[in-house]
Amino acid sequence: MTATPAVTATPAVTATPAVTATPVETPTPAEDLAPHDLPDAARILILHAADVDARTAARLYAHGTGAERRAVLRALPHLALFTGPDAVPLVEDALRTNDTRLVAAAVGPYAARHLPPHSWRQAVLKCLFTGVPLGAVAQWERRARGDGELARMLTDYARERTAAGRPVPGDLDRVLALARDLTREES
Repeated sequence: MTATPAVTATPAVTATPAVTATPVETPTPAEDLAPHDLPDAARILILHAADVDARTAARLYAHGTGAERRAVLRALPHLALFTGPDAVPLVEDALRTNDTRLVAAAVGPYAARHLPPHSWRQAVLKCLFTGVPLGAVAQWERRARGDGELARMLTDYARERTAAGRPVPGDLDRVLALARDLTREES
């Protein structure tokens, strides 16, 4: 008869984060992060745990590397400052760059909630121009639906691309169809 080794059960030690009542969501496992983006996830969790205010977020963004800036932008929906427009200047700064990773991070849930209509339309155009997939733009369907000004801007952009002999991004048709959706019904 063979003796089986005894298995001793040791209690698992788990750290339970302190729960604070805030009007924002707690970060969940980052569904939009690939394994090579784990440093972003760690930075987001640190920013959330520190509960940084708008001034601190702006300082971290201004002095950060590209990856640190991206983490600040991705953390915005998880911070208490998500409830107000204090971080809009950070989003607008990221949208002025040519770093597509910053642009993609800038058009997340915070931008969907706080960017004014004209700035949001410009952000959509920036994504199309730089090749950032439309899927990166949080709530684009809701904001684009029936937006006649966005439809006009997209139509002009498509005409310019066609006249220059350049391809029109495939995502343009998707957002243009939605932007025209209610404007046709209203006519």
